[in-house]
Amino acid sequence: QVQLVESGGGLVQAGGSLRPSCTGSGRTFGSFAMGWFRQAPGKEREFVAAISQTGGSTYYADSVKGRFTISRDNAKNTMYLQMNSLKPEDTAVYYCAAKWGRYGSDYGSYEYWGQGTQVTVSS
Repeated sequence: QVQLVESGGGLVQAGGSLRPSCTGSGRTFGSFAMGWFRQAPGKEREFVAAISQTGGSTYYADSVKGRFTISRDNAKNTMYLQMNSLKPEDTAVYYCAAKWGRYGSDYGSYEYWGQGTQVTVSS
């Protein structure tokens, strides 16, 4: 089991950058595949990026590919999402999630979730 806490969201102008992070409790953080998802008002939760247990493999939604970078530091029990060239349509609550087994984009397969951090991009 793992408890996840996101931080590092905020308000930024279009074209700017943010780097939210997700810290997990316990000694099993490195056993989990991790992902970032987001949910904008009135929209369904959508996949953003995922990373394998070791960090050696990553996967991105087309909408963020080339702008966002997912990474993790298992020694610090922390995952990051470097977001560059932000657009107003990136505005959402960003959630981190953890799952056993292979990383992926299906949010239904993730067992553990953080409380979310708000990212707002102004035009």
